[in-house]
Amino acid sequence: MKFFDANDISELHKIYKINLINSCSGFKSANLLGTVSNEGITNVAIFSSVTHLGSNPPTLGFILRPTTVPRDTYKNIKETGFFTINHIWEEIIDDAHHTSAKYDEKISEFDMTNLEPEFKGNFKAPFVKNSPVQMSMKFIEEIYVPSNDVILIVAQIQELYVKDELLQEDGLINLSLGKVVAINGLDTYATPNFKKQLSYQRPKKITE
Repeated sequence: MKFFDANDISELHKIYKINLINSCSGFKSANLLGTVSNEGITNVAIFSSVTHLGSNPPTLGFILRPTTVPRDTYKNIKETGFFTINHIWEEIIDDAHHTSAKYDEKISEFDMTNLEPEFKGNFKAPFVKNSPVQMSMKFIEEIYVPSNDVILIVAQIQELYVKDELLQEDGLINLSLGKVVAINGLDTYATPNFKKQLSYQRPKKITE
């Protein structure tokens, strides 16, 4: 087994280190975040850091890198207070990945890919059409993490759309049925397969 200590990691070539550390934590969620500016310009961008924070209230978070360069997603969320989260599925991997390209804020990534914006009800931010799981989100707070100079964005689910065939009787969303992908590292995509669902676990009885 290959071994790296803290000193080894700090001395690694930049690209090798980025790939290593971004993949060592395991598979990450693959989502497209949809926003719109006050000027009405839509934006869609890929994120691999969306994570569950709590169920009551239903809260999710994601990490933003330093804002020393333009971050249209961050700007739009702070301006409007709303955004969408859309799961990425197999058919759109290439277009989803392309949203990581740095376009001018006046250019919508929807116009530069085959991704289609979808507006639902009175919600201002665009969803990604045909995504098997879509969420409208309300910005709650941001938490600065000085050790890595990143920002944790905390938001609450306002609306949740799930394709019928994915939703089980117990409320579980079976993502494998929607061919939802995960991200391994920075630029590698995988489609997880459903294996088994286990029951809530309680401690075993200890016998003398």
